[in-house]
Amino acid sequence: MIIAGEASGDMHGADLLKELKELNPALNFFGIGGDKMKAEGQVADYHINQMAFLGFVEVIKHIPFIKKVQKSLIERIEKENIKEIILIDYPGFNLNFAKKIKKLGVKIYYYISPQIWAWGQHRIKKIQRLVDKMLVLFPFEKDFYTEHNVDCSYVGHPLSEQIGTYKFLEKEELFEKLNLDRSKEILLFLPGSRKQEIENLFSVCLPAAEKLCKKHNLQLVVACSQNIEESHFDSYKKEFSFTVVKHHTYDLYKHSKFGIIKSGTSTLEAGFIQLPFVIVYSTNWLTYQIGKMLIKIDSIGLINIVAGKKIITELIQSDVNTNKIFSSVETYLSDEKKYSVLKDQLSIIKTKLGNEEASKNAASIICSELNDN
Repeated sequence: MIIAGEASGDMHGADLLKELKELNPALNFFGIGGDKMKAEGQVADYHINQMAFLGFVEVIKHIPFIKKVQKSLIERIEKENIKEIILIDYPGFNLNFAKKIKKLGVKIYYYISPQIWAWGQHRIKKIQRLVDKMLVLFPFEKDFYTEHNVDCSYVGHPLSEQIGTYKFLEKEELFEKLNLDRSKEILLFLPGSRKQEIENLFSVCLPAAEKLCKKHNLQLVVACSQNIEESHFDSYKKEFSFTVVKHHTYDLYKHSKFGIIKSGTSTLEAGFIQLPFVIVYSTNWLTYQIGKMLIKIDSIGLINIVAGKKIITELIQSDVNTNKIFSSVETYLSDEKKYSVLKDQLSIIKTKLGNEEASKNAASIICSELNDN
């Protein structure tokens, strides 16, 4: 059983599934995933679209559904006599589920660690009790878990292999394929992979983006997550001019002038490809207040955390407003020197992520342990 709860987990899970099948074609996979994991052979009991809860308040509202999901997954484990579970990120659900299934005698692997170094260490004791093998993306995570007596292996970051092996389109080819205006550079907007995130961000980001496009002769492109229907954006098109694009996100990072990107894995992707951008993050007021009490680090942006310093401007909660977004982006678009310095600073991300083949390494460790058992 493999469980991923969001778009980035589906992407990393699909790569892991592919490598596991290479090593052991007899394996069958069940659990929660998206279209990419399904394409690699997972029988999905639930789709990630059904699991897109953002924040403490949303989770509380969906507790009856979450319990139903857990119950049906436990039934699947018992019916199929599943002995190995791989949990991918998504800690709110996955750690709670791990607690429920540990008594079934399953072995629990955790791929892509919860960011307990960011959210304090209150989860470490739970991980010590529940997780048999932690597979982590950063060397400092391995040091942390080893110090806390958790069996842990560093496998590298999957983005290095995903982007490293990606066949980028040429700029002209991309513009032709997407029917974009060749006389204008792209202002790229990534609003997130959950409808709730989009609704939080669109009403304030679009007016700022439109103003920036007019001033700097840009065109706005909205990168649409795989689990969001493009029609979800139709109501905004009555007032604003933009192109919605599914797929080609890496090409858009490479060939855009600037980005406005919701906090998350996308910030690492954009940084790896060296697209200058600003981070936006807005959530339910209560969720944010609880998060502020728990978070133990200065930055919310994954790219800044990995870099070890604040390279990218972070606009959070009340700072996610039309004026702040406009002025933050304008700082770089109106000053070529600042823009170039920011672009150069982003080269640190590729260095920090290294060049390990994470999916292959993770699959090799899991399969070797399966054979040992």
